[in-house]
Amino acid sequence: MKIYHHPLSGHSHRARLFASLLGIEHELVEVDLMSGAHKKPDFLALNPFGQVPVLVDDNGTVITDSNAILVYLAMKLGRTDWLPEDPRGAAAVQRWLSVAAGEVAYGPAAARLITLFGSRHNPEEVIGRAHTLLKTLEFHLADSAWLAADRPTIADVALYSYIARAPEGNVDLSAYPAVRAFLRRIEALPGFTPFVEMPVGLSAAA
Repeated sequence: MKIYHHPLSGHSHRARLFASLLGIEHELVEVDLMSGAHKKPDFLALNPFGQVPVLVDDNGTVITDSNAILVYLAMKLGRTDWLPEDPRGAAAVQRWLSVAAGEVAYGPAAARLITLFGSRHNPEEVIGRAHTLLKTLEFHLADSAWLAADRPTIADVALYSYIARAPEGNVDLSAYPAVRAFLRRIEALPGFTPFVEMPVGLSAAA
């Protein structure tokens, strides 16, 4: 199994993290985003959207989109502990996958793009979105250890990377103790693999 990734991509880390938590042997293939390798014909043949990550299974199956990769791996291995089969449990997970693709992407992930890559997002706007999300998470996690069940699921994996590195986008996590405790619980899971931390934003002063 191969995972095409970039080490600074939270979407890529999402896929790598889950593969590691599952104990799946995989080869990491780094895609040089800075040189535009993700827009070259050979990569576009894997993912016409020109985005990482991409998973290529041992049987040749190609899966694009980080959340889709989480679903694929959980279902392929029959890991209903990570992706419930019952309607209510599956819906609870899907709710947070949508948050990962929406509020996370346009909040803390976008804020981090400014400091790391010089993105032209409006800092005040995206940092504001990040704090709106964090307040919701803090309320939810105040009496729940995990997002969608009484155990970790792919919902938790989907939110981890960009929340953990939110300070790199000048999003302060100090006011959210339940969120920080949630991050530590994920980091304590067997098989956890860390997401590289960059000295930018608030992390530059840490």
